[in-house]
Amino acid sequence: MFALVQQISAAMELGTYTTRSEEETIELGKQFAARLKPGDVVALYGDLGAGKTEFVKGICAYFHVSQIVSSPTFTIINRYEGEDAAHHHVTLYHIDLYRIKSPKELEEIGLAECAEEGTAIKLIEWAEKANGTLPKHHYSIHFEFSPEDINTRRIRISYDEEPQVESEEEKILV
Repeated sequence: MFALVQQISAAMELGTYTTRSEEETIELGKQFAARLKPGDVVALYGDLGAGKTEFVKGICAYFHVSQIVSSPTFTIINRYEGEDAAHHHVTLYHIDLYRIKSPKELEEIGLAECAEEGTAIKLIEWAEKANGTLPKHHYSIHFEFSPEDINTRRIRISYDEEPQVESEEEKILV
């Protein structure tokens, strides 16, 4: 079992976090989800197996999604239904661009329209393949493997309109 540092709350700060297990990555996703509202776009970046889908599972858990949350690698887009803390209905689109090979394919799946849609939260894995179709205002989450431990991840959470002021001290989940 792990203990979550108590400083992380519904008003979770943007910055860099360290997780040491899938469970901690899911928990970090739950904490981050408290910031989200319909219309938000979350761009997830990182290598295969870096924790993007586990983080999305945490976001979906926060919104009480009852469906099984899995990476939509072959379906490209999964739609989930849930509710926020005030019990209002929330739609989440989980988009996986891993298999996308061209801007034409992005157009065919309607990524630009989906990203601009204001009534749902969009969670986009492999966002580096979006080729400029993401809205200007969005969260960016970068996942990196730790060179010291295969189970440890560094997860950097930012928003393009907020100043990138990170302290030297990293926030750690232990």
